[in-house]
Amino acid sequence: MSLLERLQLNDHPSFVRHETHQSQSADWCFMHSEPTNHYHPCFSIDLLNGLKQSQEHIRQRLASDNDPKARIHHLVLASDTNVFNLGGDLSLFHRLIKQGNRGQLLSYAKLCVEVAYNFSRLYEDRVHSIAVIQGDALGGGFEAALCCHTIIAEKDCGMGFPEVLFDLFPGMGAYTFLTRRVPPARAERMMLDAKIYDTEELYRMGIVDILVEKGDGIQAANDLIKKQNRIGNAMRSLNTVRNACAPVSLEQLLAVTTEWVDAAMRLDARGLKTMERLITAQTRRASH
Repeated sequence: MSLLERLQLNDHPSFVRHETHQSQSADWCFMHSEPTNHYHPCFSIDLLNGLKQSQEHIRQRLASDNDPKARIHHLVLASDTNVFNLGGDLSLFHRLIKQGNRGQLLSYAKLCVEVAYNFSRLYEDRVHSIAVIQGDALGGGFEAALCCHTIIAEKDCGMGFPEVLFDLFPGMGAYTFLTRRVPPARAERMMLDAKIYDTEELYRMGIVDILVEKGDGIQAANDLIKKQNRIGNAMRSLNTVRNACAPVSLEQLLAVTTEWVDAAMRLDARGLKTMERLITAQTRRASH
């Protein structure tokens, strides 16, 4: 797969490796690229801003393409580390909650849902997003996968919502996007049981679309892109139909995440203590 462009977003670390492959009509965003010492593979503000800038770069390029017969464009979300994403920045959450800083926590949450919404509907009906899960996707990492149109997952990976362990719920799109794949009652159970589901079980449930062997995720994405490029007009129409039948609005996502912020600000000492233990466990895990 030849690299035709590497996007340099800015002078600050974004931890996003962005590749544009014009022959595929596809952009690839690899999270956690070139991490610094003690980097934690979660949705830091730097990572979120990097993803948002990548999305805006693609949006502007598509907007300049006035071809009325333009076909589908693919956007792939993957990772450069041994996990997909461990979720929200718990250290930031903990600090802002203890400070009583609702405004900054809300700004972070809004940035999360803007990035999620863009993977769901970046530019009219032109974009089909693909999540490639190689390693665990927890909390916000699971939500990021769910907001993509297709989820490709390798075997022996785990996905789930641990937020209830510190008395919160996943509020960056979990309910909206999970209920597109399973009934609401099952989605609510998954949001509250703190269980880490293996990808084989999620495939049987219809949450994972394509299940592949360890190490085959990127090739599976390439194969899917090649297949869907042959039916690019039909894929564009399907995007329109999907949004008409099960619409997702940024306003809805913002309303849900505002409730998440209010719930976070109500956390008691016990919830914050549990969050501290999870921060320690995830930091230890990320260092291996």
